[in-house]
Amino acid sequence: MKKLFSAVILALTFLVVPEASATNYTLWIHGRNSGKTQAGNYNDFSYWGPSSAAAGVNKKAVNWNGTQRVGSENGRIRDALDCFCTGTNWCYIAVHSAGNLQIGYALSLHGGSARYKKNATPNASGVCGNTDGTTQTGWNIKWVDVASGAGGGSELADVGEWAVSEPLVSDLVTTTSRAMYDHNITRSKWFYMFAGAKGTFYAAILPGQDDEAVSYHSTGGVSGTSGGSYCNPGDLLCSGTLNAGTNACSNGKAKWSYHSLSLRDDGEAYNHHANGNWAGIIAPVRADVATYAY
Repeated sequence: MKKLFSAVILALTFLVVPEASATNYTLWIHGRNSGKTQAGNYNDFSYWGPSSAAAGVNKKAVNWNGTQRVGSENGRIRDALDCFCTGTNWCYIAVHSAGNLQIGYALSLHGGSARYKKNATPNASGVCGNTDGTTQTGWNIKWVDVASGAGGGSELADVGEWAVSEPLVSDLVTTTSRAMYDHNITRSKWFYMFAGAKGTFYAAILPGQDDEAVSYHSTGGVSGTSGGSYCNPGDLLCSGTLNAGTNACSNGKAKWSYHSLSLRDDGEAYNHHANGNWAGIIAPVRADVATYAY
């Protein structure tokens, strides 16, 4: 379905404007980190891995201070969306962990606002200039791939496992993440969720299947935590199975609107971490983007 959707959007874009005037970009929005990525530098892929890796057409790294609260840093994400996803240009979005909160926050709270059409030529601060002074509503986004999404927070933040003074940790508390914005409002943009299950000693803290940092209830886009823990098929210690696509969990708990599970880690092969080499659950997302973001 994703491949067909991308082809249709591409065809419709070229019917409206000449091919040379429309450009597609792939934006990669990282999650929690040490704050060392270069904000405003769209070529700094140090969070992910070698920049030479295939990761979608015209790939750009959307860097923000991954120690600070989502709201205070979301302007960085909006700057990138304005730069590359307005006018005749379209974007594919890939996010990891708290990057899920960043794109969800931007779309839910700002995706219905007027955005100046930009020239895709950023200055040193990552801000682009206006084209003709006209605006559009929201951004031109084809779809969003989500690697280990923290849109529902993490119990590691709930219990203070990340005992640090980073403001972002307070945003990752499960009740805070889920109340930060309406996760059902995506401006009709599809979020394709990739959920890892190679958890280790955090199993006692994180309910159900997890990837060492975030549980299936969040990485699978489940609309609430009240239904309990979610696992792969056949696991008798969980409240329900995390089902594929837009299907509700086996205990009836629904996913958020426009959220679809693309990968459930039945083989427990993927953990949370990029390890500087596009590793963990980021690996299948990168492969998916390299295939379909063109």
